Amino acid sequence: MSTRDDINALQASIAEAVLGQEAVIGQIMLGLLANGHLLLESLPGLAKTRTVKALAKHLDAQMSRIQFTPDLLPSDITGAEVLHQADGQNVIRFQPGPLFGNLILADEINRAPAKVQAALLEAMEERQITVAGTSHKMPKLFIVLATQNPIEQEGTYPLPEAQMDRFLMKVLLDYPLPADECQVLRLLRLEEQAVSSSEPPSPPYTLAQNVIFAARQEVSAIHVSPAIDQYLIDLISATRHPADYDPDLARWISIGASPRGGIGLDRAARAHAWLAGADFVSPDNVRAVVHPVLRHRLKLSYDAMADGVSADQVLDRLLDKVAIPA
Repeated sequence: MSTRDDINALQASIAEAVLGQEAVIGQIMLGLLANGHLLLESLPGLAKTRTVKALAKHLDAQMSRIQFTPDLLPSDITGAEVLHQADGQNVIRFQPGPLFGNLILADEINRAPAKVQAALLEAMEERQITVAGTSHKMPKLFIVLATQNPIEQEGTYPLPEAQMDRFLMKVLLDYPLPADECQVLRLLRLEEQAVSSSEPPSPPYTLAQNVIFAARQEVSAIHVSPAIDQYLIDLISATRHPADYDPDLARWISIGASPRGGIGLDRAARAHAWLAGADFVSPDNVRAVVHPVLRHRLKLSYDAMADGVSADQVLDRLLDKVAIPA
């Protein structure tokens, strides 16, 4: 099997456990290939946590789940220096916290106070954390998959723009189709029967980390033409100077995307092209990832909120107005 076949097999295995969320699973695979962190947002009960658990189950990686609460301390996630006894002597050693894993499920991240979010910010951006003046590197495979509920605002701390910008993509989960929901009921019944059965479960399909690293190497080799580079920059520039493209965009966008948004578009578009079996990036690859990569990087104006315009609707208008390279 080729590296792409292995990645497709991983995606198919996750889809068997999480029904009706193929688009979400595809975006999570893009984040894994592009080495970026993901923010999953949905109403309660739409399989955010189950999706991350399914990824960890079929990937040879250590998963850590951190349930964020308002009373959480930075040391609760990063770890701390602890006094040990060795050969009759007291020795202070660093005890790693749950953040030192491969797949970090940051559940209800918007319930974490500012100090905890700051500690997580360093780990996400620098791939390291600093405790007592000493830096500790994160594992080579390190991805934060954070979840948040958009309707429960009591006891929450909205994520600052600097931290939102660290997420490669913001993935939205919606209700499954009725046919898929019927299959979910049958799947859960089968899982309950398997738990109560005395027969040992068959081992799941598991993908080695080296395959992920090999896939990332192939993604980095995907060709990007100067015309596509210009298209990426035009899209980002349109979020900063919307009046040059459309008067409604000028009313709706308060602050545009940062340079990190253009970098994210490039990485996600190359991963999308690689997954599709192409060896170059086309405008369609770019347009396919614009919404998850940019929807959380735009700060909408009060006019947009008054008009009931969402970030995705703004990006739809943006894609219509920015010229596609020939």
